[in-house]
Amino acid sequence: MRITMIGSGYVGLVSGACFSDFGHDVICVDKDANKIAALEAGKMPIFEPGLDTLVATNVAAGRLTFTTDLKSAVAGADAVFIAVGTPSRRGDGHADLSFVFAASKEIAAAVTGPIVIVTKSTVPVGTGDKVEEIMTEANTGHDIAVVSNPEFLREGAAIGDFKRPDRIVIGTEDERAKQVMRDIYRPLYLNESPILFTGRRTSELIKYAANAFLATKITFINEIADLCEAVGANVQDVSRGIGLDNRIGSKFLHAGPGYGGSCFPKDTLALLKTSEDYDTPVRIVEAVVQVNDNRKRAMGRKVIKALGGTGSEGVKGKTVAVLGLTFKPNTDDMRDAPSLSIVQSLIDAGIKVQAHDPEGMEAAKAMMPDIGYCNDAYEAVTGADAVVIVTEWDVYRALDLKRVAKAMNAPVMVDLRNVYPPSDAEKAGFAYSSIGR
Repeated sequence: MRITMIGSGYVGLVSGACFSDFGHDVICVDKDANKIAALEAGKMPIFEPGLDTLVATNVAAGRLTFTTDLKSAVAGADAVFIAVGTPSRRGDGHADLSFVFAASKEIAAAVTGPIVIVTKSTVPVGTGDKVEEIMTEANTGHDIAVVSNPEFLREGAAIGDFKRPDRIVIGTEDERAKQVMRDIYRPLYLNESPILFTGRRTSELIKYAANAFLATKITFINEIADLCEAVGANVQDVSRGIGLDNRIGSKFLHAGPGYGGSCFPKDTLALLKTSEDYDTPVRIVEAVVQVNDNRKRAMGRKVIKALGGTGSEGVKGKTVAVLGLTFKPNTDDMRDAPSLSIVQSLIDAGIKVQAHDPEGMEAAKAMMPDIGYCNDAYEAVTGADAVVIVTEWDVYRALDLKRVAKAMNAPVMVDLRNVYPPSDAEKAGFAYSSIGR
């Protein structure tokens, strides 16, 4: 199959590289000439484990190429995937679909034969209808089917998720499009990955419902963690106790500073906007969004309390080391990361912040220019009055705690990911606090 991927960002590049690894011929398109030049030189625009090797292998095999010329890339393609950004629109929280619709118009002008247009971007219910309308208005004279095929990739584990998916959701009732999609995903179908064919609007809603439910699990266990602290219980044991029930499951029940990243924040807001448009409130999701926003700010207050202060009282001029800035490990993604709110709370209290992250510091510098950036964790903790673990990178899981304590001005640790057993931290001399324990 000949596949064209419009958008060479996170979703487009990972999907394009994996499709080419299945044996398809894939062209990744992007308007950013610098990004395309970098990809042709083997430089990845994002950090994703294994992606550079996967891209290099398939480029060398001639199955994966890059271009800025959308027209030539679309001509003769069997399927064109739209994988452009759909960020939250300023003001109302709705997904900004301007890139999707602009790409659709360009595709319509470039079609040369029967083709399947696939929305891979996360889009609200009804977006496929609008894309189909754009294709119809273009009056190409060719058989064009518009399909929804949402992605379910976790940053840091995207390649594995693509090649060993829980499910493949395809929204179309067009028989020719169904066959094209079966042929594209044939390697996964042969491995017995379940393919769920639905209506297009159903497929679009599945992605939002899935992310909202996962965000709800995270937010639920975070509130239970607060209750655990108040009553003297251990949230990790609570998580295990309820997660062993196979009706609940253990995933996404890890207490922490709140969710962030490129999906959950914008997708929950977009789902809320859709529910408003159709006058069908989703109160649980409303509460999830509010609680998660409040939690990030509460984590800043937790650090200030550990320093012995309230607000700026007693903490102004102190130094805090922040370990981990990205919203999760194994990515350089800073979008809606809890660290942004936590660091801002510390700065507002007059605290100096010095930070380290294995992959996210370049992106962080543009968002948090007023803090210090360090070469490693030990440099970050030197002279600090407290250390905060915000992201559970592996490099922070086996620190020499005695060395850390010795380098600090005061051995105070706030572990927002419950990386260390309290006894280990206390044995090393720390005044230690964590989440829900």
